[in-house]
Amino acid sequence: MTPGARIAAAIEVLDAMLAGLAPEKALTNWGRASRFAGSKDRLAVRDHVYDAWRCQRSYSALGGSHTGRGMMIGALRHAGVDPATLMTGDGHAPQPPGPLDQGIPLEELPDPVRYDMPDWLADRLLTDLGPRATEAMTALQSRAPVFLRVNARKSDPAGAIASLARDGIEAVAVPGVPSALEVVGNARKINASEPYLEGVVELQDASSQAAVLALTLHPGDRVLDFCAGGGGKSLAMSAQADVVVTAHDAEPRRMADLSARALRGGHRIVQARTEELERLPPFDLVLVDAPCSGSGTWRRDPAGKWALSQGRLADLTALQAEILRQAAGFVRPGGVLGYMTCSILAAENGQQIAAFLGAHDVWREDSQKAWLPGPKGDGFFVAILRAPD
Repeated sequence: MTPGARIAAAIEVLDAMLAGLAPEKALTNWGRASRFAGSKDRLAVRDHVYDAWRCQRSYSALGGSHTGRGMMIGALRHAGVDPATLMTGDGHAPQPPGPLDQGIPLEELPDPVRYDMPDWLADRLLTDLGPRATEAMTALQSRAPVFLRVNARKSDPAGAIASLARDGIEAVAVPGVPSALEVVGNARKINASEPYLEGVVELQDASSQAAVLALTLHPGDRVLDFCAGGGGKSLAMSAQADVVVTAHDAEPRRMADLSARALRGGHRIVQARTEELERLPPFDLVLVDAPCSGSGTWRRDPAGKWALSQGRLADLTALQAEILRQAAGFVRPGGVLGYMTCSILAAENGQQIAAFLGAHDVWREDSQKAWLPGPKGDGFFVAILRAPD
């Protein structure tokens, strides 16, 4: 495919998304109908689509319309490329820009449009983050770095970097997060690489790793990962210390791959259903990686930014409060309740903890830390709470 044909394909996918299809479904449909497209073409179209979807408000304004065509014209203008050089109308390239494709300069756009945020969310972030709101919104407009967690049961950062290099993958250590590597070359080779297949490394954001490292784990501790999902935190805690990890999720199917991942990484993770937890003794540490808006990870999942509503956020915060209440019941006297989200919204983070402590005044907070999305990780939050003795 020519560069112009790739842009035409991205326009087709983006229009399908604007009509209501999820990004992956729209890309899959295009791929099935485009058997002629090679692997490099598919990756290029995917990159075009996700780059435009992150920035759909500003690119649409720059391109003159809230359409796939408008977004791709805006994307080219934002990159300093004259759209007419690629949108020539020749072959499979889109038609050249015309009078209806004139956009608005970026500096003339209102902030929510310029920073690609729904109006109500931009207002909320300004309230929550103050001067740092612009920093966070700007970070969410760009692609996220790729990070790996080195499994201390199998290697160390230097060994993992050398092992990845043998498979043509370039990685560097992340300052301040001892377990983390940033992939700076050939990230798309990771899933087929020997270090990944042998459990030496796992894909995990650096901020998420830092949050797990904030937990104080002692050998022999009984740990419950209450909202385990795919089990990334369970594996990280097992790698950090010789603890006994029980993984639980309200929807056990989310843990379907955990046994295989634990086996290749040399971990022993016990899985428990909700009805089984009641029969287990209290835990030294209960981790709640709560369902949330995912606002700290929207550069990886930009569809989440556009799908979130005030009503949905209210539902999430109510669910988080109920999960915290339930999880607290599994903590032993004097034990620890860790609460995490990949959100940058105060309603899901500090306000949620304040509400819990207000309703459970015998508990205390040991620590609280938040990260904003940026070059060294996603947005993340962790609070460490202590049960009464």
